[in-house]
Amino acid sequence: MKRTLSRRDFVRTSALAAAALAVPKRSHAESDKSSAPIRLGLASYTLRNFTRAQLIAFMKQLNLNKLNAKDVKDHLPADPEAEEQALADYTAAGIKLHAAGAIYFPKDDDADIRSKFEYCKRAGIGVIVAGPQLENLPRIERFVKEYDIRLAIHNHGPEDKVFPSPLDVLKAVNDMDPRMGCCIDVGHAARAGTDVVKAVREAGPRLFNIHMKDLANFHDKESQVPVGDGIVPVRKIFEALIAIRYAGFVDLEYEVHADDPMPGVIASFAYMRGVLAGMAR
Repeated sequence: MKRTLSRRDFVRTSALAAAALAVPKRSHAESDKSSAPIRLGLASYTLRNFTRAQLIAFMKQLNLNKLNAKDVKDHLPADPEAEEQALADYTAAGIKLHAAGAIYFPKDDDADIRSKFEYCKRAGIGVIVAGPQLENLPRIERFVKEYDIRLAIHNHGPEDKVFPSPLDVLKAVNDMDPRMGCCIDVGHAARAGTDVVKAVREAGPRLFNIHMKDLANFHDKESQVPVGDGIVPVRKIFEALIAIRYAGFVDLEYEVHADDPMPGVIASFAYMRGVLAGMAR
């Protein structure tokens, strides 16, 4: 029996076709115009099993030039000399780093914290996606003020005993410098029982980064699927981001199929671009 094409299937099929037929002559900059209501990027952790050269090639394939980099493989090494070479490679490829992380702050120690702010300063990165401890937040706040780099605390779901939900982040930074805020991981937030759309609105100006993923079951961490195949309310999240005039990036963090992520990554960007195109009509 012939299968009926659902609305979601239609959006996905149309967007995949558009992505597949993207004109190679378009520059990366043209693919991510500043006037777009939502800016899409990639969390390099998605491609954690691949080298920087492979990451750059994949980003060209995706017609994408905004990266949230992590010190994994050789994506953005902590060593200053190696980091300089990585930055040169990204610049040559037309790729702009807008955030780094997740970067963890296990110590309440000036030297440890400063080294991580210096790492991001060298890269010209304005947002640190962070995993701090409650007790070292006041010390980190001092460095946020000194370096004028925003701290986006990442929530990690029920397994995270400090920041399972972005709402926990907001409570912790409520009386701190306005550059202390959150990175909402929508999948982990949903698993923590958080209404992600409501959390976006509550975060408002303290929302500095989004990690986008999708799940088939909010009670199962292992149920991650390409964006659009699950039950995360992507369109409603985009609508909430537009409503709060969100100026940051929505970075895909596709954590499954680490050795062969590109089919899911391509499908995820196609779906998100299709949703955004539909919203613009």
